[in-house]
Amino acid sequence: MIDLRSDTITKPTAGMRKAIAEAMVGDDVYHDDPTVNALEEHVAGILGMQEAMYVPTGTMSNQIAIRVHTQPGDSVVIEALGHIGTHELGGAAHHSGVTLNRITGTRGMFTAEQVIDAVPVPHPSMPSHLYDPHTLICLENTHNLAGGTVWPFEQMREVTDAASALGLATHLDGARVWNASIASGIDVATYGTLFDSVSVCFSKGLGAPIGSALVGSSEFISEARRFKHMFGGGFRQAGLIAAGALYALQNNRDRLIEDQVNARTFAEGVAEISGVTVDLIGVQTNIVNFNVDEPGAVVDACLTDGLAVLVNGPREVRAVFSMEASAPDAVKAIGIVASSVKTVSG
Repeated sequence: MIDLRSDTITKPTAGMRKAIAEAMVGDDVYHDDPTVNALEEHVAGILGMQEAMYVPTGTMSNQIAIRVHTQPGDSVVIEALGHIGTHELGGAAHHSGVTLNRITGTRGMFTAEQVIDAVPVPHPSMPSHLYDPHTLICLENTHNLAGGTVWPFEQMREVTDAASALGLATHLDGARVWNASIASGIDVATYGTLFDSVSVCFSKGLGAPIGSALVGSSEFISEARRFKHMFGGGFRQAGLIAAGALYALQNNRDRLIEDQVNARTFAEGVAEISGVTVDLIGVQTNIVNFNVDEPGAVVDACLTDGLAVLVNGPREVRAVFSMEASAPDAVKAIGIVASSVKTVSG
């Protein structure tokens, strides 16, 4: 089976399993697990920020960031298809009592002008309390539903500058910022300079079994630790899984380019298939979205022939490349898609 459902399906390598087995552990709730502490220090250093906090999931990381940055009744600006608004199950409303002000972007990205238009600035003749207070903006890089697209750095800077001028805190959902860095050549610490907080994930392309981290100032992370515990994220001997994340950071970042090359090979191949369309400009990292007339039927046919992909919309199928899929797998997958589309179309 060639599994392209997601880069979350990666399994620990032998080296990672050895690191996990040998990890020194303590009680992370008391902040005395040496492996968790080492991971947090390492992540903070990579992002060029003061402190980091290890959490079970990226959703928890994003939701804690929203809770720290906002008060109930606030509005948070996101891109319309951002993960925070589409795949975190109303968490922003439930956990933080905020509403989401969604900006429709292009390939998951919007402009500073759109931010200015979206955030109300009352004229002095109007009572300011008649408007929802906008206190936070969240960007996603790479953007999942847009197909793993990468924000141009200057556009991102313009957006965060505009947000800061309007008094908004800035948060980056950087679950796949490692992929963005490989694709753009921009260091993740450089991305970090634009944001008050950043969420990063270890359990996608990096191949760790569990975990994300929230990164920011010491003051921010101190408050975040309170909500980590409140949201049920208090670990005990978490060094066992933190060791996998630390190993992933130290050994698997550079190899992400292989996934992106394989994704490009696959995208260009399926673009040649009759009945399939691909936005090749939008294929920028390890995710490939392609359109067919009957995605459910095509996905089922692919699975029968040994390829696992996902329905991603009314006409869209998603394939995601990771260390579990080789270059020959990418080529073989093209043939399976071609055969499946032909079978479905009759």
